[in-house]
Amino acid sequence: MTVAFVLSGGASLGAVEVGMLQALRERGIKPDLVVGTSVGALNGGWLAGHPDAPLDELVEIWTKLHRQDVFPLAPVRGFLAFTGRLRSLVPSNSLRALIERHLTFERLEDAPTPMHVSAVNVLTGEEVLFSRGSAADAILASAAIPAVFDPVVIDGVPYMDGGVVDNTPISHAVELGAERIYVLPTQDPSARGLPAAPKGALEAAVHAFTLLTDARLEADLARYRGDAKLIVLPASNPTRVPPTDFGHAERLIGSALRAAREALTRTNAPEEVQTWAGASA
Repeated sequence: MTVAFVLSGGASLGAVEVGMLQALRERGIKPDLVVGTSVGALNGGWLAGHPDAPLDELVEIWTKLHRQDVFPLAPVRGFLAFTGRLRSLVPSNSLRALIERHLTFERLEDAPTPMHVSAVNVLTGEEVLFSRGSAADAILASAAIPAVFDPVVIDGVPYMDGGVVDNTPISHAVELGAERIYVLPTQDPSARGLPAAPKGALEAAVHAFTLLTDARLEADLARYRGDAKLIVLPASNPTRVPPTDFGHAERLIGSALRAAREALTRTNAPEEVQTWAGASA
């Protein structure tokens, strides 16, 4: 049976996927292919390049990550973006450096575990799945949140965050022949709120984008449950950490690990869709 891991986008909430991956690894569950969007593409890229390695390195990456490593804000740039002289609030060089530092393969087709990355064609609005070509370019394009980062140009075409169209690309895993799909979301759709209003432009932009991208997941679970065995792991975030706060990775990983362990224990029949029970554990 072909097993796929589908990893969602969610900025700093990508830390919960690390806890889920730990729980899956404990049970000896490994993917035959990986499909990722946005931060899920970053985590997926590490996973695809380290199919048998302990997850300690990925945990360390997340626990040492700071917002400036991903969203290095500059007031002058923000002003220029506001006045229309730049297309984005944040330069992408730090994010590219982070991606390239932890990739073990240059091209997607060379990944030890087949790796697929979704992005959106800025010109047509169509979702595109990258399975070949520069891994760093594809992952950076998949993570290019509109207005936050510049689009990434690949073969003359600008691409932006795949979550604009589909933040959890289950459809691609089905099309690639996956028969059992473990879905690793970053948020529980029933808990989209924040404990307080966003404090700045970046927080507001990312929160709005997150609300938009979560809308499709539940529909896809219903649509594809007859095409593959879907196991959705709970996105545990009990203190409602926002997706721009990178200061709680260790707590998010631990909470997601515990919730995923419980969910996998309850899922005695993988053909049944595991829902959001335990998502706030």
